Amino acid sequence: MTSVQSVTLSRDCNGVQIPAGNTVILPAGTEVDITQTLGGSYTIHALGGLFRIAPRDADALGLKAEEKPAAPATTGDLANEAMVWETLRSCYDPEIPVNIVDLGLVYDMGLEDLPAGNKKVFVKMTLTAPGCGMGATIAGDAQQKLLMLPGVEDASVEIVWDPPWHQSMITAEGRRLLGIE
Repeated sequence: MTSVQSVTLSRDCNGVQIPAGNTVILPAGTEVDITQTLGGSYTIHALGGLFRIAPRDADALGLKAEEKPAAPATTGDLANEAMVWETLRSCYDPEIPVNIVDLGLVYDMGLEDLPAGNKKVFVKMTLTAPGCGMGATIAGDAQQKLLMLPGVEDASVEIVWDPPWHQSMITAEGRRLLGIE
């Protein structure tokens, strides 16, 4: 979503303050502007700040939560690298309308075979700024989506700071979406 939609919260709901990462209760009756709806979550402007609203609270915004994203097309096989990258492309920084892969935030990804025949996914990612409190929220979103992949038994998403992120890490697609270049 690129246009702003104004709504009134129909019930109390949790919001994660951006960029602090603190969870607060937004009261019913609060006027909010929905500024971004990507990756299943919602970014709103309310009470003088930005907040991320989880998909489970879409109804408080008067919206129907997106259906759970379909797992990437498979042939019945367990998760593979392409499926993991596609899933990571469904995760967004709530302030920036570009997924975490195209922002250049994902530094490393690996799959490990587990003894029971399933997979474990390892991801190392960073944030655009070390002081951003949204790291746990973004990493948690990625982890939950990875756990939905076929055969993924465990997923680890670690926030790292080396090397420091900079704009040159944004992919060509990310640059196109941001209008830079």
